[in-house]
Amino acid sequence: MKTEYMIDQKHKETLHTDKNNYEYITVTNDENKVRIYTLKNGLKVFLAQNSDAPRIQTYIPVRTGSNNDPADNTGLAHYLEHMMFKGTSRIGTQNWAKEKELLDQISALYEDHKTEQDPEKKKEIYKKIDELSQKASQYAIANEYDKAISSLGASGTNAHTWFDETVYKNNIPNNELEKWLKIEKERFSEMVLRLFHTELESVYEEFNRAQDNDSRLVTYELMDALFPTHPNGQQTTIGKPEHLKNPSMKAIHKYFDEYYVPNNYAMVLVGDLDFEETIQLVDQYFGTIPYKELPKKTPVVEQPLTEIVKRTVKSPTTPRVQLAWRTDSYGTREAILADITANILSNRGEAGLLDLNINQTQRMLWAQAFSVGLKQYGYFSIVAVPKETQTLEEAEKMVLEQIELIKKGDFPDWMLPAIIKDFKIQRLKSLETADGLATNLYDTYIKGRSWEEELNELDEYQLFTKEDIVDFAQSFFKDNYAVIYKEKGVNDQLVRVDNPGITPIKINRDAQSEFLKEIIAEKTEDIQPEFIDYKKEITTDTVKDKKLSFVRNKYNDIAQVHFIFPFGSDHDRDLGISTQLLQYLGTQDFSPEDLKKEFFKIGVTNDFKTTNDQLLISLSSLEENMEKGVALLQKWMYNVLPDDAIYRQFVETVIENREATKKDKNRIMTALTNYTKLGSFSRYTDIISKEELENSSAEVFTDRMKNLFKYRYEVFFYGKDFENFKQYIGNYVEHESFQIPEPKYYPEPETNGNVYFTDYDMVQVEMSKVGKGHAVDTSNFGKINVFNEYFGRGLSSIVFQEIRESKSLAYSAYVSYAANSELGHPDYITTYIGTQPDKLQTAVSTMSELMNELPEVPIQFESAKNAALKQIASARITRNNIFFNTLRLKKLGIYHDFRKDIYGQIENLTFEDLKSFYQTEIKPIHFNTAIIGKKENLNMDAVNQMGTFKELTLKEIFGH
Repeated sequence: MKTEYMIDQKHKETLHTDKNNYEYITVTNDENKVRIYTLKNGLKVFLAQNSDAPRIQTYIPVRTGSNNDPADNTGLAHYLEHMMFKGTSRIGTQNWAKEKELLDQISALYEDHKTEQDPEKKKEIYKKIDELSQKASQYAIANEYDKAISSLGASGTNAHTWFDETVYKNNIPNNELEKWLKIEKERFSEMVLRLFHTELESVYEEFNRAQDNDSRLVTYELMDALFPTHPNGQQTTIGKPEHLKNPSMKAIHKYFDEYYVPNNYAMVLVGDLDFEETIQLVDQYFGTIPYKELPKKTPVVEQPLTEIVKRTVKSPTTPRVQLAWRTDSYGTREAILADITANILSNRGEAGLLDLNINQTQRMLWAQAFSVGLKQYGYFSIVAVPKETQTLEEAEKMVLEQIELIKKGDFPDWMLPAIIKDFKIQRLKSLETADGLATNLYDTYIKGRSWEEELNELDEYQLFTKEDIVDFAQSFFKDNYAVIYKEKGVNDQLVRVDNPGITPIKINRDAQSEFLKEIIAEKTEDIQPEFIDYKKEITTDTVKDKKLSFVRNKYNDIAQVHFIFPFGSDHDRDLGISTQLLQYLGTQDFSPEDLKKEFFKIGVTNDFKTTNDQLLISLSSLEENMEKGVALLQKWMYNVLPDDAIYRQFVETVIENREATKKDKNRIMTALTNYTKLGSFSRYTDIISKEELENSSAEVFTDRMKNLFKYRYEVFFYGKDFENFKQYIGNYVEHESFQIPEPKYYPEPETNGNVYFTDYDMVQVEMSKVGKGHAVDTSNFGKINVFNEYFGRGLSSIVFQEIRESKSLAYSAYVSYAANSELGHPDYITTYIGTQPDKLQTAVSTMSELMNELPEVPIQFESAKNAALKQIASARITRNNIFFNTLRLKKLGIYHDFRKDIYGQIENLTFEDLKSFYQTEIKPIHFNTAIIGKKENLNMDAVNQMGTFKELTLKEIFGH
């Protein structure tokens, strides 16, 4: 019988009153015990406790995004998000009265600029804006919000904008909650659009990055076809270039006043907190912001799609095709059925129809289905990447054949219950951390659902039968979809613009507003750092000649078993290929597809990860099923059948995937940077060749897998019942009988001023400079920590301020000092800039000036130092990290919680110490440079000043 969409809810809302007479809602059987308060001004407050660390994950989700942008001001919500970091009349200014007068004049000029049609007159107006902005910047203090937040020891400071949401993020020490509330209350009370034109240029650089992002190109076209009238498809988050270049400050203020009201945003706090104290503080600060009616909006209703809408886009990357059907909104019956159907096709690469019938059999390079639920509407989508010998239309036909199987009910009966079990396991994993739970809470709020509805959702999923899925598929999947053919070619839609010639503004690094001084002066009781005793937290034992380690899972019933082999690709170059091939092979008893099904049926995931010095085989499942998972894993590996027909297909797939990576901008930049760092011969270029693969056989690689457990390895168990684990794991362990081969030596050459370039058709140009430092020295780790915070990384770092805030040269720019993870090997310093080609010379000169002498800003140094101390003091090592940290530290010859040493180093650090470190460890270094971009756009005079220029082919940088 077909089910009705009704359940006897086991999760129900209950109203309570706390000891201070605040009313709140809980949901019965909620293991996370979330409390939901609603203040008198309409502010929703979601509170939950998590004692992993004395920290609180905070989110402030606002129920507005690009879908509420005015039609003539697209991108507004997104650049408003950027401006929320610029401060207020109290944060970020030295003299608000004088600054405001100038900002008002700038605002009026932007209105003139927006309406002016004559290009030359527009330039003149913009020149006046630039001149006035110089004057206004004398009173502004760049990044003061970030400095205030950093002073608390916050991490993860960021924000994002999407269709119906703008979300502000911080993770803070719990003793700084009141200060954080003071800062955020100030920020959400008013908007000041200071340093406006430089930030807009940074947003435009973000737009340029999006143009060079292949997946966004396809997504924009797909959404436009799927939603021809709704903002979901008609208004991208970043906005149209003509709107970005013609903004209205008045429109931004209007948007803020209309949508940034307490009845339209929430506060999500999950961490080590006291419920009653926390809600009182939230009310004290945010309860005073007045309620305000929201603008009336007429919902946009899309007409049903009645035909196939086809579009073609081009870019330099590998061809692919993407199909999408429009669904109802998140949480509706149709959206749930679409989600279940997507998992019947693709369940995390395990045992879906696409997983088994296309990916496993290597009929294409790759295919995946997924479902996206939005506040209004949503979509079901499939992405398919064909082989070079296949057309996009053939790939489309292949995935549609899999949908036809669902329409016929041609999928196994066990799949639905297995999918539901997998959903439950994934939910357990996602809700066990403070961030996971907080993310789920804010997402629920944005979508306008209650926590009760969210918790009952899995029970609703369980009601659907195979008949329901078949009925849904038959009625839903018709010739009513959008399809985007992404061909390889020149993207003729790219927008290339000239540098507007912004005059660098003053950023007043040494200045502090009265507000920031008050925040810093207000003392809170320090959190005392806690350093872990690994010997106490990790239980060890032996079975036969194998070391067993155990860490107790205190949170849920998920268990993990890790087999850790102390050798990797340096010892055996072809080890990674062997583990990849294994995924396509079966045994005498199980076909490759049946093996996938068996793992999925028992809810066990397996993962093989090969690094240069380690092979890690991991299993994860409910603890009750773990022995079955271990048994199945070893049965598979000991009895794997070499199949040369499958092997030939596998080789073809490997070669085609290699070719695909050579068309991907991000992969090219990574390969180019590795070449720049390590030269022509490294572990990144020393790979098994096409000829070697073609002349080999499956047996060569399967023998490695059959013999793997005869080498030395250790076992790590994360779960609850170690005694039970010890009883059965011995059945799957044999004594070591094979010797580990000696690792291959790969040189780490000097970086001595070479410039390596690879041509790629893109709007931006990306440049990374890499310098080889001295051998790693653990006594420098505290200095490295503060240097990165102070100078190179983060929103309040000197590099970010100068490159982005002052000169608006790039959306992304950083300097990072990376300590080596293993004794006897060198540290590396990397600088990065992504910008327009005509800004490159200025950006390079600016970075060089900054790197020439470490700028001395005492206030900023103390802030960076204190932030680093607070982050360590409030951090805790938990879960399986307790064990894996010991493996990482062992490579450095350390056998205790090294954070204690770093904390002591930072406590006693002076600026002179940091400067001395810079003078000896960084300043003398010579850099090699990696550049990717369109060659005809390069300023070769600027490039040649960096060093000896050499253009590299893709074969040179990839090694194939």
